Amino acid sequence: MTTAIAYTSGKPHIGNTYEVVLADAIARYRRQEGYDVFFMTGTDEHGQKIENKAAEAGISPKEFVDQTAGEVRRIWDLMNTSYDKFMRTTDEDHEKQVQKIFRKLFDQGDIYKGAYEGWYCTPCESFWTESQLVDGKCPDCGRPVTKASEEAYFFKMSKYADRLMKYYDEHPEFIQPVSRKNEMINNFLKPGLQDLCVSRTSFTWGIPVDFDPKHVTYVWLDALTNYITGIGYDADGNSSELFNKNWPADLHLIGKDIIRFHTIYWPIFLMALDIPLPKKVFGHPWLIQADGKMSKSKGNVIYADELVEMFGVDAVRYFLLHEMPYENDGILSWELLVERINSDLANTVGNLVKRTVSMTNKYFGGIVTDTGVTEAVDDDFKAVITGTRDKVEEKMNDLHVADGLTEVINLFKRCNKYIDETEPWVLAKDETKTDRLKTVMYNLTEGINIGAALLKAFMPETSEKILAEINAEEVAYDDLNTFGHYKSGNKVTEDPQILFQRLDLDAVMKEVEKRHPKEEKTAEAEEAADAEPLTHKEAIDIDAFGALEFRVGKIIKCEAVEKSKKLLCSQVQIGNEVKQIVSGIRKFYSPEEMVGKTVMVVCNLKPAKLAGVLSEGMLLCAEDKDGNLALMTPEKAMPSGSEIC
Repeated sequence: MTTAIAYTSGKPHIGNTYEVVLADAIARYRRQEGYDVFFMTGTDEHGQKIENKAAEAGISPKEFVDQTAGEVRRIWDLMNTSYDKFMRTTDEDHEKQVQKIFRKLFDQGDIYKGAYEGWYCTPCESFWTESQLVDGKCPDCGRPVTKASEEAYFFKMSKYADRLMKYYDEHPEFIQPVSRKNEMINNFLKPGLQDLCVSRTSFTWGIPVDFDPKHVTYVWLDALTNYITGIGYDADGNSSELFNKNWPADLHLIGKDIIRFHTIYWPIFLMALDIPLPKKVFGHPWLIQADGKMSKSKGNVIYADELVEMFGVDAVRYFLLHEMPYENDGILSWELLVERINSDLANTVGNLVKRTVSMTNKYFGGIVTDTGVTEAVDDDFKAVITGTRDKVEEKMNDLHVADGLTEVINLFKRCNKYIDETEPWVLAKDETKTDRLKTVMYNLTEGINIGAALLKAFMPETSEKILAEINAEEVAYDDLNTFGHYKSGNKVTEDPQILFQRLDLDAVMKEVEKRHPKEEKTAEAEEAADAEPLTHKEAIDIDAFGALEFRVGKIIKCEAVEKSKKLLCSQVQIGNEVKQIVSGIRKFYSPEEMVGKTVMVVCNLKPAKLAGVLSEGMLLCAEDKDGNLALMTPEKAMPSGSEIC
C-alpha cells in the first residue's frame, strides 16, 4: 500500500500529516491480522514550483529538496508511522526508470512531440485549455493561470479512454468512495480526455528526457511512477522480486484533490506499460480548520510537531483518525481537540485503566484471579468485548477507519459501564462476595487486555502502556473474539500511571495564543492581508457609467443550459417585463436555488448568444480571490424594476 508522495515545496502541515497517519493505522491493522504488508511513502521533488522556491532561498533545487524531504521524514517518524520504504523522486534508480519509461512509451507511439499553447497553473503544475478554466482560473485550485506556449511531448490519453471506462465498469471497487468515481466519469471521461503534456522546456529542475535533453519529464509521469519504481520495476523487463511480489498494490491512499491523476492518468500509464492496475484508490477527505483555510498571514497554520509537543503523539493520532469521516471533510479546532482528549482518552480509557489497577491493588494486593463466580450481567459484557474485533474488522475492510476506532472506544466505554453495574466498592464490603469481586476484577482486566490489542493499530504507544499497566502480553488477533486470555494469578503494576491528563481549555487556549499571536487587525484588515493585489480596468468618465442601466429583478424561472457545465438560464421579472439572462454561476447555484431570488441586473446590454442560448442582460455577482461567486442582492426589500443608482 502507498500514500501519495508529499510535495517538497514546504513543511507539511497537520492536514498533510493526516494521510500518512491514516495509512499507518491501516498498515498496522493488516499486519496484526497476519498480512505481509509493504507500506511505502515518500516525497515528490521536481517541478517549476520547487525551482522557484530554491531560487528564492538562494540555494540549489537539490539542496532545497534535501532539506524539505528531511523535514517530511522527521514528521512522519515523529508520528510513529511504520513505513517500509521512504522513496524520493530524486533517487537515482527512480530517475533512470522514468527515463526508460518515457522512451518506451515514445517508441511504442503513446508519446509524441508537439507544441503546447494553453493556460498554466504553477501551484498545480497543470496545463488547461480555455474551455477547462472556471471563470478564467484553474479549475482545481481556483488560482490565476498564465498563458504559456512551448514545445512539449504529449501522451495520447484518448487512446485508452474507452478501455479505462470499461475497467471502471468491471471493477466498481477501484475508486472509493463511489462519489469520487462519478466525478471522474462525468467531469473528465465523458467530455473527452485531452492529450496530456508530459514534458517541459521552460524550467530545468526535472528528470531530463535522455533522447531530447532540453526537455524534462513533466511532474505527473515522474511522480506517479514512484509507486512501481520504488519497489523495483524495470521497464526493460528485469523487475525485482519485491515488485513481482507486491504489485499490483492493494491500496493507493491519496487526498481527494489529486484523485483525477491517480484514477485517470495513472491507470492509463499502467495500461500503456502493460502493467496491472492497483486494486483500489481511496480519495480521503480533507482536514479543515474551524476558523477557515490555513493561512500564514492569519497565523493559523498548525503542524504535527506542535500538536505532539502540546498533547503527545497518540493523542494527536487519535484525533486525526477519529475525527475524519469516510467521505466528508473533518474539522480541527482546539476546543474539539481538548474535548476529545478529556472525554475519550482521559475519562474513558485512562481513567478506566487507572481505576481497575488501583482497585486490584487495594482489594487483592494487585493479584488478578478468576474464581468463576459469574452473574447474568457478565454475559452481555463478555459478548460486547468478544464481538468488538469483528465489528472493527468490518469497518476497516471498508476503510471506515474512524468508525473502526470508535468501536474500540466503545469497548472501553462498556468496561466503564460494567464497573457501574457491578459496583466493586460495594462487593468489597461483603466478605461473602470476595470471590465474586475477584471475578469482576478479572473480567475488567481481560476487557482492558483485549481493548489494548485492538487499540494497537491506532495508538501503538498507548496500547503498549496499557499492557504494561496490567502486566500482560498482547493477545493474538485470531484470539480477540474469545474471552479469558489474561493469566489468572498475574499481578498488575503497583504504581498505576495516568495515561492521559485532563486538559484545561483556558490554559490550552492561552498556550495557543502564545504560539499563534494574533495581530491587532480588524477582520477587514485580515481579509485584505490575504487578498491578492487588485487589478483595475481602464478608467471611464461619468457619462460612460451613466450609459449603463441597473435595476432590481426577481428570478421566476431557472434551468441549466444543456450544452454547458457552467451556465444557467434565468427568466428575470423586471417591472412589467421578463428578460432571459444566461449566467456562468452553475457551480455555485442550482436552478432550484435561483427561483425567487431578488437580484441586481444590467438591463441594457446588447443581446448575445451563450452556448446557443440568447441572453438579454447580466446578473451582478461578487467574486472572491478563490473564484467563488455570490449574487448581489439589495440590502432591503425593493420592488422589481427599481432602478439602481
